Amino acid sequence: MEPGNDSQRLEFLLLGLAKDTEMQPLIFGLFLSMYLVTVLGNLLIILAVISDSHLHTPMYFFLSNLSFVDICFTSTTVPKMLVNIQTQSKAITYAGCITQIHFFVLFFGLDDFLLSVMAYDRYVAICHPLHYMVIMNHRLCGLLVLLSWVVSVLHALLQSLMLVQLSFCSDLEIPHFFCELNQLIQRACSDTFLNEVVIYIASFLLGGGPIAGILYSYCKIVSSIRAISSAQGKYKAFSTCASHLSVVSLFYCTSLGVYLSSAVTQNSHSTATASVMYTVVTPMLNPFIYSLRNKDIKLALRRLCEKE
Repeated sequence: MEPGNDSQRLEFLLLGLAKDTEMQPLIFGLFLSMYLVTVLGNLLIILAVISDSHLHTPMYFFLSNLSFVDICFTSTTVPKMLVNIQTQSKAITYAGCITQIHFFVLFFGLDDFLLSVMAYDRYVAICHPLHYMVIMNHRLCGLLVLLSWVVSVLHALLQSLMLVQLSFCSDLEIPHFFCELNQLIQRACSDTFLNEVVIYIASFLLGGGPIAGILYSYCKIVSSIRAISSAQGKYKAFSTCASHLSVVSLFYCTSLGVYLSSAVTQNSHSTATASVMYTVVTPMLNPFIYSLRNKDIKLALRRLCEKE
Protein backbone atom coordinates (compact mmCIF):
# COMPACT_ATOMS: atom_id res chain seq x y z
CA MET A 1 0.00 0.00 0.00
CA GLU A 2 1.68 3.21 -1.11
CA PRO A 3 1.17 6.13 1.26
CA GLY A 4 0.92 8.55 -1.62
CA ASN A 5 -2.15 6.74 -3.02
CA ASP A 6 -4.05 5.41 0.00
CA SER A 7 -2.77 7.28 3.05
CA GLN A 8 -5.94 9.39 3.31
CA ARG A 9 -8.00 6.21 3.85
CA LEU A 10 -5.66 4.66 6.40
CA GLU A 11 -6.83 4.30 9.99
CA PHE A 12 -4.80 2.97 12.89
CA LEU A 13 -6.29 1.34 15.97
CA LEU A 14 -5.01 2.50 19.37
CA LEU A 15 -5.52 -0.50 21.65
CA GLY A 16 -5.12 1.60 24.79
CA LEU A 17 -4.10 0.46 28.26
CA ALA A 18 -6.79 -2.10 29.10
CA LYS A 19 -8.71 -4.59 26.97
CA ASP A 20 -11.37 -5.05 29.64
CA THR A 21 -14.30 -2.73 28.83
CA GLU A 22 -15.25 -2.56 32.51
CA MET A 23 -11.95 -0.78 33.21
CA GLN A 24 -12.58 1.96 30.63
CA PRO A 25 -14.71 4.26 32.88
CA LEU A 26 -12.07 4.03 35.62
CA ILE A 27 -9.26 4.83 33.18
CA PHE A 28 -11.29 7.70 31.72
CA GLY A 29 -11.88 9.25 35.15
CA LEU A 30 -8.27 8.77 36.24
CA PHE A 31 -6.74 10.28 33.10
CA LEU A 32 -9.24 13.13 32.96
CA SER A 33 -8.40 14.02 36.57
CA MET A 34 -4.64 13.88 35.93
CA TYR A 35 -5.00 15.94 32.77
CA LEU A 36 -7.01 18.66 34.51
CA VAL A 37 -4.54 18.77 37.42
CA THR A 38 -1.64 19.03 34.94
CA VAL A 39 -3.20 21.89 32.99
CA LEU A 40 -4.36 23.78 36.10
CA GLY A 41 -1.10 23.30 38.02
CA ASN A 42 1.16 24.37 35.17
CA LEU A 43 -1.14 27.25 34.25
CA LEU A 44 -0.94 28.53 37.83
CA ILE A 45 2.87 28.45 37.63
CA ILE A 46 2.79 30.48 34.40
CA LEU A 47 0.32 33.03 35.83
CA ALA A 48 2.33 33.34 39.06
CA VAL A 49 5.56 34.05 37.14
CA ILE A 50 3.87 36.59 34.84
CA SER A 51 1.98 38.42 37.61
CA ASP A 52 4.77 38.67 40.21
CA SER A 53 7.66 41.01 39.33
CA HIS A 54 9.85 39.24 41.90
CA LEU A 55 9.80 36.18 39.63
CA HIS A 56 10.96 38.01 36.51
CA THR A 57 14.33 36.26 36.64
CA PRO A 58 15.99 33.75 34.28
CA MET A 59 15.18 30.75 36.51
CA TYR A 60 11.45 31.46 36.55
CA PHE A 61 11.42 32.48 32.90
CA PHE A 62 12.67 28.99 32.03
CA LEU A 63 10.23 27.44 34.52
CA SER A 64 7.24 29.16 32.91
CA ASN A 65 8.39 27.90 29.50
CA LEU A 66 8.72 24.38 30.91
CA SER A 67 5.18 24.60 32.34
CA PHE A 68 3.80 25.70 28.97
CA VAL A 69 5.58 22.84 27.20
CA ASP A 70 4.26 20.34 29.80
CA ILE A 71 0.69 21.46 29.11
CA CYS A 72 1.23 21.00 25.37
CA PHE A 73 3.05 17.69 25.88
CA THR A 74 0.17 16.15 27.81
CA SER A 75 -2.42 17.67 25.47
CA THR A 76 -0.80 15.83 22.56
CA THR A 77 -1.84 12.39 23.82
CA VAL A 78 -4.43 12.44 26.62
CA PRO A 79 -7.40 14.26 24.96
CA LYS A 80 -7.44 11.83 22.00
CA MET A 81 -7.34 8.90 24.41
CA LEU A 82 -10.27 10.35 26.40
CA VAL A 83 -12.29 10.93 23.22
CA ASN A 84 -11.68 7.35 22.08
CA ILE A 85 -12.81 5.95 25.43
CA GLN A 86 -15.90 8.17 25.49
CA THR A 87 -16.90 7.29 21.90
CA GLN A 88 -15.86 3.64 22.36
CA SER A 89 -13.68 3.94 19.28
CA LYS A 90 -10.02 3.00 18.92
CA ALA A 91 -9.49 4.59 15.51
CA ILE A 92 -7.12 7.41 14.63
CA THR A 93 -6.59 8.58 11.06
CA TYR A 94 -3.27 8.40 9.25
CA ALA A 95 -2.98 12.22 9.29
CA GLY A 96 -3.98 12.32 12.95
CA CYS A 97 -1.35 9.72 13.84
CA ILE A 98 1.45 11.54 12.00
CA THR A 99 0.38 14.84 13.59
CA GLN A 100 0.33 13.31 17.06
CA ILE A 101 3.83 11.87 16.59
CA HIS A 102 5.10 15.22 15.27
CA PHE A 103 3.94 17.19 18.31
CA PHE A 104 4.91 14.43 20.75
CA VAL A 105 8.50 14.44 19.42
CA LEU A 106 8.49 18.26 19.41
CA PHE A 107 7.40 18.74 23.03
CA PHE A 108 9.40 15.79 24.35
CA GLY A 109 12.51 17.36 22.81
CA LEU A 110 11.62 20.76 24.26
CA ASP A 111 11.28 19.24 27.74
CA ASP A 112 14.71 17.71 27.27
CA PHE A 113 16.36 20.96 26.13
CA LEU A 114 14.67 23.20 28.71
CA LEU A 115 15.78 20.96 31.57
CA SER A 116 19.33 21.23 30.21
CA VAL A 117 19.06 25.02 29.93
CA MET A 118 17.75 25.21 33.49
CA ALA A 119 20.72 23.14 34.68
CA TYR A 120 23.06 25.64 33.00
CA ASP A 121 21.19 28.48 34.72
CA ARG A 122 21.72 26.83 38.13
CA TYR A 123 25.40 26.25 37.28
CA VAL A 124 25.94 29.94 36.55
CA ALA A 125 23.96 30.99 39.66
CA ILE A 126 25.99 28.81 42.03
CA CYS A 127 29.43 28.73 40.38
CA HIS A 128 29.51 32.35 39.14
CA PRO A 129 27.07 34.24 41.42
CA LEU A 130 28.72 37.64 41.01
CA HIS A 131 28.41 37.51 37.23
CA TYR A 132 25.01 35.80 37.13
CA MET A 133 22.91 38.71 35.87
CA VAL A 134 25.59 39.69 33.35
CA ILE A 135 25.87 36.17 31.90
CA MET A 136 22.18 35.24 32.11
CA ASN A 137 20.91 38.42 30.49
CA HIS A 138 17.55 38.71 28.72
CA ARG A 139 19.13 38.26 25.29
CA LEU A 140 20.88 35.00 26.19
CA CYS A 141 17.78 33.59 27.91
CA GLY A 142 15.65 34.36 24.89
CA LEU A 143 18.23 32.85 22.52
CA LEU A 144 18.47 29.64 24.58
CA VAL A 145 14.70 29.15 24.50
CA LEU A 146 14.52 30.07 20.80
CA LEU A 147 17.32 27.63 19.97
CA SER A 148 15.51 24.88 21.89
CA TRP A 149 12.35 25.52 19.86
CA VAL A 150 14.17 25.65 16.51
CA VAL A 151 16.08 22.39 17.05
CA SER A 152 13.00 20.61 18.41
CA VAL A 153 10.79 21.77 15.52
CA LEU A 154 13.37 20.71 12.93
CA HIS A 155 13.83 17.31 14.60
CA ALA A 156 10.06 16.70 14.78
CA LEU A 157 9.68 17.76 11.15
CA LEU A 158 12.46 15.39 10.09
CA GLN A 159 10.85 12.44 11.89
CA SER A 160 7.44 13.27 10.39
CA LEU A 161 8.82 13.53 6.85
CA MET A 162 10.62 10.21 7.31
CA LEU A 163 7.37 8.59 8.43
CA VAL A 164 5.29 9.71 5.46
CA GLN A 165 7.73 7.91 3.16
CA LEU A 166 6.71 4.56 4.67
CA SER A 167 3.88 2.36 3.45
CA PHE A 168 1.57 0.35 5.70
CA CYS A 169 -0.24 -2.88 4.90
CA SER A 170 -2.59 -4.87 7.13
CA ASP A 171 -1.16 -4.66 10.67
CA LEU A 172 -2.61 -1.32 11.76
CA GLU A 173 -3.08 -2.09 15.47
CA ILE A 174 -0.89 -0.05 17.84
CA PRO A 175 -0.66 -1.51 21.38
CA HIS A 176 -0.46 1.92 22.96
CA PHE A 177 -2.76 4.78 24.01
CA PHE A 178 -1.14 7.15 21.51
CA CYS A 179 0.76 6.95 18.22
CA GLU A 180 4.29 6.22 19.33
CA LEU A 181 7.12 6.62 16.81
CA ASN A 182 8.78 3.22 17.26
CA GLN A 183 5.43 1.39 17.31
CA LEU A 184 4.42 2.96 14.00
CA ILE A 185 7.74 2.15 12.33
CA GLN A 186 7.42 -1.48 13.46
CA ARG A 187 4.09 -1.70 11.64
CA ALA A 188 5.41 -0.45 8.30
CA CYS A 189 5.69 -2.97 5.45
CA SER A 190 8.41 -1.04 3.63
CA ASP A 191 12.09 -0.74 4.46
CA THR A 192 12.57 1.11 7.76
CA PHE A 193 16.38 0.98 7.98
CA LEU A 194 16.84 4.70 7.29
CA ASN A 195 14.14 5.62 9.85
CA GLU A 196 15.85 3.55 12.52
CA VAL A 197 19.24 5.09 11.74
CA VAL A 198 17.80 8.61 12.02
CA ILE A 199 16.15 7.72 15.36
CA TYR A 200 19.39 6.34 16.81
CA ILE A 201 21.46 9.31 15.64
CA ALA A 202 18.87 11.82 16.89
CA SER A 203 18.59 10.02 20.24
CA PHE A 204 22.37 10.09 20.65
CA LEU A 205 22.78 13.76 19.71
CA LEU A 206 19.56 15.36 20.97
CA GLY A 207 19.15 13.06 23.96
CA GLY A 208 22.75 12.44 24.97
CA GLY A 209 23.77 16.10 24.50
CA PRO A 210 21.35 17.58 27.05
CA ILE A 211 22.02 14.74 29.52
CA ALA A 212 25.77 15.35 29.24
CA GLY A 213 25.19 19.08 29.79
CA ILE A 214 23.09 18.42 32.88
CA LEU A 215 25.66 16.00 34.34
CA TYR A 216 28.51 18.46 33.66
CA SER A 217 26.57 21.33 35.25
CA TYR A 218 25.80 19.35 38.39
CA CYS A 219 29.38 18.08 38.70
CA LYS A 220 30.51 21.72 38.77
CA ILE A 221 27.68 22.64 41.15
CA VAL A 222 28.63 19.85 43.59
CA SER A 223 32.29 20.94 43.49
CA SER A 224 31.30 24.54 44.24
CA ILE A 225 28.97 23.52 47.09
CA ARG A 226 31.69 21.36 48.66
CA ALA A 227 34.00 24.37 48.65
CA ILE A 228 31.55 26.38 50.77
CA SER A 229 32.70 26.39 54.40
CA SER A 230 29.44 26.87 56.31
CA ALA A 231 26.72 24.21 56.49
CA GLN A 232 24.05 26.89 56.11
CA GLY A 233 25.70 28.17 52.94
CA LYS A 234 25.84 24.64 51.51
CA TYR A 235 22.16 24.09 52.28
CA LYS A 236 21.13 27.42 50.74
CA ALA A 237 23.12 26.71 47.56
CA PHE A 238 21.73 23.19 47.22
CA SER A 239 18.13 24.28 47.89
CA THR A 240 18.21 26.57 44.83
CA CYS A 241 18.58 23.56 42.53
CA ALA A 242 16.78 20.85 44.54
CA SER A 243 13.48 21.29 42.68
CA HIS A 244 15.16 21.17 39.29
CA LEU A 245 17.17 18.10 40.27
CA SER A 246 13.95 16.37 41.36
CA VAL A 247 12.23 17.13 38.05
CA VAL A 248 15.29 16.02 36.05
CA SER A 249 15.49 12.74 37.97
CA LEU A 250 11.78 12.08 37.50
CA PHE A 251 11.78 12.88 33.78
CA TYR A 252 14.89 10.97 32.77
CA CYS A 253 14.45 7.98 35.08
CA THR A 254 10.90 7.35 33.81
CA SER A 255 11.57 7.99 30.10
CA LEU A 256 14.86 6.07 30.00
CA GLY A 257 13.32 3.29 32.07
CA VAL A 258 10.51 2.87 29.53
CA TYR A 259 12.78 2.75 26.50
CA LEU A 260 15.35 0.47 28.11
CA SER A 261 12.62 -1.93 29.24
CA SER A 262 11.03 -1.88 25.77
CA ALA A 263 14.39 -2.90 24.30
CA VAL A 264 14.61 -5.85 26.71
CA THR A 265 11.01 -7.07 26.76
CA GLN A 266 8.57 -7.58 23.89
CA ASN A 267 5.53 -6.90 26.10
CA SER A 268 4.06 -3.84 24.36
CA HIS A 269 1.21 -3.53 26.88
CA SER A 270 3.64 -3.23 29.80
CA THR A 271 5.65 -0.61 27.89
CA ALA A 272 2.49 1.40 27.16
CA THR A 273 1.49 1.31 30.83
CA ALA A 274 4.98 2.36 31.95
CA SER A 275 5.04 5.26 29.46
CA VAL A 276 2.18 6.86 31.41
CA MET A 277 4.84 7.89 33.94
CA TYR A 278 6.73 10.32 31.70
CA THR A 279 3.84 11.34 29.41
CA VAL A 280 1.22 12.07 32.07
CA VAL A 281 2.48 11.69 35.64
CA THR A 282 5.72 13.69 35.33
CA PRO A 283 4.09 16.83 33.79
CA MET A 284 1.43 16.60 36.52
CA LEU A 285 3.97 16.42 39.36
CA ASN A 286 6.28 19.20 38.12
CA PRO A 287 4.12 22.09 39.45
CA PHE A 288 3.83 20.39 42.84
CA ILE A 289 7.60 19.85 43.05
CA TYR A 290 8.33 23.50 42.27
CA SER A 291 5.53 24.98 44.40
CA LEU A 292 6.09 22.80 47.48
CA ARG A 293 9.88 23.27 47.53
CA ASN A 294 10.01 26.92 46.50
CA LYS A 295 9.06 29.75 48.86
CA ASP A 296 8.99 32.35 46.06
CA ILE A 297 6.48 30.33 44.02
CA LYS A 298 4.28 29.69 47.07
CA LEU A 299 4.30 33.40 47.91
CA ALA A 300 3.51 34.34 44.30
CA LEU A 301 0.62 31.84 44.21
CA ARG A 302 -0.73 33.25 47.47
CA ARG A 303 -0.63 36.77 46.03
CA LEU A 304 -2.29 35.54 42.86
CA CYS A 305 -5.12 33.94 44.86
CA GLU A 306 -5.58 37.12 46.92
CA LYS A 307 -5.99 39.14 43.71
CA GLU A 308 -8.84 36.84 42.69
